[in-house]
Amino acid sequence: MRRTGPMAHDESLGALYAEARRRGPVVDLGGRAMWRLSGGDRVRYLNGQVTNDIRRVRGDAAIEACVTTAKGRLCGLIFVSSEPDFLRIDAEGELREGLAGRLERYIIADDAVLENVTGAECFFHLIADVPPEMSAGVTVRKAKRYGRMGFDFIAPIGEREQVLEASNGVLVPAELAECLRIEGGVPRWGAELSEETLPPEAGLDEAAIDYHKGCYIGQEVISRIKSVGHVNRALAGFTAPTALSAGMTLHPEADPEKNAGEITSAAWSFGLESWAGLGYVKRGFAGATLIARAAAGTTAAVQIRELPLIP
Repeated sequence: MRRTGPMAHDESLGALYAEARRRGPVVDLGGRAMWRLSGGDRVRYLNGQVTNDIRRVRGDAAIEACVTTAKGRLCGLIFVSSEPDFLRIDAEGELREGLAGRLERYIIADDAVLENVTGAECFFHLIADVPPEMSAGVTVRKAKRYGRMGFDFIAPIGEREQVLEASNGVLVPAELAECLRIEGGVPRWGAELSEETLPPEAGLDEAAIDYHKGCYIGQEVISRIKSVGHVNRALAGFTAPTALSAGMTLHPEADPEKNAGEITSAAWSFGLESWAGLGYVKRGFAGATLIARAAAGTTAAVQIRELPLIP
């Protein structure tokens, strides 16, 4: 198959992708925002702020949780794990200031202190079934970040090269990390996720929401969506033989004037040997044959795919 697009023509990226899939892709997460929440009330306090049950967090695994507004809209998606004296929290780097303000807002008489430690440690994620051996100073924890389980490695910044070498994986550039994210069907802030997103729209209810825990900000709206049984749009995957790009609108082939959704992320998939994307499909169009249309007028026939695109 002939590939189109600058990334598709780079055979070296294809070779690196194949090697990474064989040995295990390593993604540098050092740009993510990182905090430590300490104090005797840290678990109880955070549990009242997020959608997942923080009482279940452990040191060897990170869980996902949504931080929402009172109207159930997303403030951010975080990963949380537990250390003896604090909770580790990480999120997209661009959320560092805004999300910190939201997490601290309701600390009044609580024994809880949020400390920004962004950039103080090196942070990598390995997509693999079994973790390699690491030195005693490296925090190793399970985390599902790219559509399948893998392992986070967190260590003092000065140990970056040692951690990379010990990972036994292949450090991938940003282009391949984005390819892996799309293949894994993982929504990202600034693309699929924003302050207008309801978590169930993006499929975050599968891993980041506990419907049986106690109260938290936004719970009433999130619970109401579950009782209704559907959302007005839902995250989906797409493949196409020709180029896709973020911002393309989706239209049913039978009635091209109707808007059926949009593509929010796209990249050449080395695993699928086709263009792949993520986006939202409006309720009622899930089974339709869709055409993606760019602002410039170019179009692409797309196939709606279940997520993850590559299981």
